[in-house]
Amino acid sequence: MTHRAKRLAAPIAAFLFGLFALGIAAYVTLMPGGRQATANIGGPFTLVAGDGRKVTEHDFKGAPFLVFFGFTHCPDVCPTKLQEMSDVFQALGPKGSKVRALFITVDPERDTPEVMKNYVSSFDEHIVGLTGDRAEIDRVVKAYRVFARKVPLEGGDYTMEHTGLVYLMNRDGLFVGSLNLDRTPEEAAREIAREL
Repeated sequence: MTHRAKRLAAPIAAFLFGLFALGIAAYVTLMPGGRQATANIGGPFTLVAGDGRKVTEHDFKGAPFLVFFGFTHCPDVCPTKLQEMSDVFQALGPKGSKVRALFITVDPERDTPEVMKNYVSSFDEHIVGLTGDRAEIDRVVKAYRVFARKVPLEGGDYTMEHTGLVYLMNRDGLFVGSLNLDRTPEEAAREIAREL
């Protein structure tokens, strides 16, 4: 082996090893049925449920759970997503009895605990409406990397622009991925069931 070939051997070996390790990591992360927590999304929170009780992320650990951010004055996206989640819970059946979906408001000024409770009562019983003071909502919005912005309307009213993703968290409260609801409820239910 020439002197030049010897000098190139170590960097080429390191590159090939790195490429191999990257391939293994991609396979483990993306293989069906074997997804791992993939991003630093989520974290501790203290919010208020519809009955006025304070809840934290610990109240939902032990089973996978969904997280969706929205607001009760939302004209289309929020009720549509909540109905789609209700359909997924129907498809899950009894095996999804411990799974919850957290509907966290981005509009706590209008969405009091009572308002949230009344709103989610139109959907599946596994959906829990959560609110809090502005500081806590801002913290949980940041923890989940959610976009939320107040948009003024004519007459002094306003609406909210916000992220429309449904987050799937595992039994340890770690982010698994965004739950795709643009498919049959049965397919989405199978994705959740893999985390049970």
